Amino acid sequence: MPNFCAAPNCTRKSTQSDLAFFRFPRDPARCQRWVENCRRADLEDKTPDQLNKHYRLCAKHFETSMICRSSPYRTVLRDNAVPTIFDLTSHLNNPHSRHRKRIKELSEDEIRTLKQQKIDEAFERKQATQESNENNKQNTVSEEGGEEQEEKAVPLTLEERENKDYLKSLFEILILMGKQNIPLDCHNVDELPEGIFASDNFQALLEYRINGGDEVLRKRFEMTAVNLEYCSKTQQKQMLEICENCVREETLREVRDSHFFSIVTDEVVDIAGEEHLPVLVRFVDDSHNLREEFIGFLPYEADPEILAVKFHATITEKWGLNMEYCRGQAYIISSGFASKMKVVATRLLEKYPQAVYTLCSSCALNVWLAKSVPVVGVSIALGTIEEVCCLFHQSPQLLVELDNTISALFQDNDEKGNELKKICRSQWTGRHDTFEVLVDLLQALVLCLDAVSSDLSVRWNNFIVGRAFVLSSALTDFDFIVTIVIMKNVLSFTRAFGKNLQGQTSDVFFAAGSITAVLHSLNEVMENIEVYHEFWFEEATNLATKLDVQIKLPGKFRRAQQGNFDPDMTSENYYKEILSVPTIEHIIQELKDIFSEQHLKALKCLSLVPSVMGQLKFNTSEEHHADMFKNDLPNPDTLSAELHCWRIKWKHRGKDIELPATIYEALHLPDIKFFPNVYALLKVLCLLPVMKVENEKYGIGRKRLKAYLKNTLTGQRSSNLALLNINFDIKHDLDLMVDTYIKLYPDKEFQDCIPSNNSEVTDD
Repeated sequence: MPNFCAAPNCTRKSTQSDLAFFRFPRDPARCQRWVENCRRADLEDKTPDQLNKHYRLCAKHFETSMICRSSPYRTVLRDNAVPTIFDLTSHLNNPHSRHRKRIKELSEDEIRTLKQQKIDEAFERKQATQESNENNKQNTVSEEGGEEQEEKAVPLTLEERENKDYLKSLFEILILMGKQNIPLDCHNVDELPEGIFASDNFQALLEYRINGGDEVLRKRFEMTAVNLEYCSKTQQKQMLEICENCVREETLREVRDSHFFSIVTDEVVDIAGEEHLPVLVRFVDDSHNLREEFIGFLPYEADPEILAVKFHATITEKWGLNMEYCRGQAYIISSGFASKMKVVATRLLEKYPQAVYTLCSSCALNVWLAKSVPVVGVSIALGTIEEVCCLFHQSPQLLVELDNTISALFQDNDEKGNELKKICRSQWTGRHDTFEVLVDLLQALVLCLDAVSSDLSVRWNNFIVGRAFVLSSALTDFDFIVTIVIMKNVLSFTRAFGKNLQGQTSDVFFAAGSITAVLHSLNEVMENIEVYHEFWFEEATNLATKLDVQIKLPGKFRRAQQGNFDPDMTSENYYKEILSVPTIEHIIQELKDIFSEQHLKALKCLSLVPSVMGQLKFNTSEEHHADMFKNDLPNPDTLSAELHCWRIKWKHRGKDIELPATIYEALHLPDIKFFPNVYALLKVLCLLPVMKVENEKYGIGRKRLKAYLKNTLTGQRSSNLALLNINFDIKHDLDLMVDTYIKLYPDKEFQDCIPSNNSEVTDD
């Protein structure tokens, strides 16, 4: 939706102007001054929150000294900015016109005073302009607040024009490298023999363009020695950062226009030897499509408090998103990182209570819970499972060998055997029933790995034989066996619940009402842990016996006792205290935290979706749960009446009209514009990370991220190039990139052609 200027006699709106539009401040004192200067009587009885949410003033009403650019991509007001430039008299020339913005009546004296002030201000501005022109005729009026300058631009010199063309060629090459996932360096300089020079990929592409007829580059480098770099590493980094910021800004601009958004992070990844958090943003675009886009990597910090501070600062200060509009946050975690990311979520919730902490729709609940369990044995088991899955997927021959082993073990149950074979060819480590599948597959996996590691022929290479031996030993460790059996049984209580959360909209709605029953079952297990653990441990010992694995206490535990070993300590008691009890306690607490009262209230608002409404026989009461989103509605006072009309519309629909089954379908209804409050609620609800992106083509940001990480060696990954590669279809403005570079690095504007050695480059 466009932003309209709230100033009287001002008809500007954001879709027809490049001007910046600013919200009324929440601070009561400053907000009161803005209202007084506007002289709009209808604004005087509104609260600062209402004004901040619904009203804007364009940059034309602020002195240029009140506007500053915190970066080349954002325009902001100074903290003490107050609008002072208003047209409060022009409407008097047409007293019969109708005004949407009612101007407070002025006395004749006030009108004369205002007119005189405008005359004086105009004279002062003219005088100041003349003095400025006399002092420096070469200076041009700078662009402030996004205002489009109508003055004639000073023509560029030949040298400036050539330099811009040169920089544009460099940016074109960097963008090409990013989109095609070409690393900057193709080799390790330390590995080259002394005296041998080999150009990196960037320089090779430069040479290719020169040979292809790029006259701008040829003129720059025709006298440069062939064993010198054309562009230093420092300058490459600076230009890549500008490319990254410009491409990211295209997405962030859409997010800001949409107002509301959610933040999602993926698992910690290694970028050139450093840990980073991939960050994605969810928002509904102008076409009513829910999108999930990758916006960058955030360096990971070991200290959770520092991580929380830097996470918040990056999103708000560097990327310019207003967290007041954040309506959801979710973190897909790696084993061992859960507690730290929970601190980040907690700190954001303290500042922004409406940023609901939820699961992410792309991660199964049971997998998320398992990764969050603070038991070392569970983390080790998860790592082993991933390694086993990865090894078999690396070799089609191994999968065939595993198929043969499964066929031999399940001769009497072909249906079960075929199901397991199909599962083995999928990413089964991300399923809701991962541990159940693993328990069923364990014997086949061990027999297959044993056969590979003991094969004396040349059928398998040394790597596969070595990994098969190591993984077979890990799978036949009793500590691993008892861990997966206990995790299978504990997570069986949340399996159906988690599966519904990744189902249709109606499944998610009814799942929200079943969390109480899930918690009740887990609490009952906790109260009777002696009995339950006895059954679980017996299942683990039976499986171990089948695999000829000795039942014993872990060696690390016995070594830690150093002669103080308690003879009454049995394996069963040990695993109850060290595994079963802490796992159940943790899962109960995690479910309570993630499915907070606020989260459940939001999910109950899904009864707005007509198909859910129909299953409830149109006997719903969304208004009781929609209170948390009251400030997000355009007309909260009419919500109850509008919801009644919404229910009647679908209850008395025609026989040939089907009920929309998803939020996506409801948002695309032709008459949704006649239900502005319903539209606003549905828009916010689909932003919750627990809701899946219905149209897959708008959720490809995560898939592209996974593809980049899979196809790029760790040492060749670059956070800058990654953003260009993942968002290759986002438009880019080369002129903006060049202008930004010249503004940020004016001293280097004409120094980019200076060659530098292959040795380490320092900034000038």
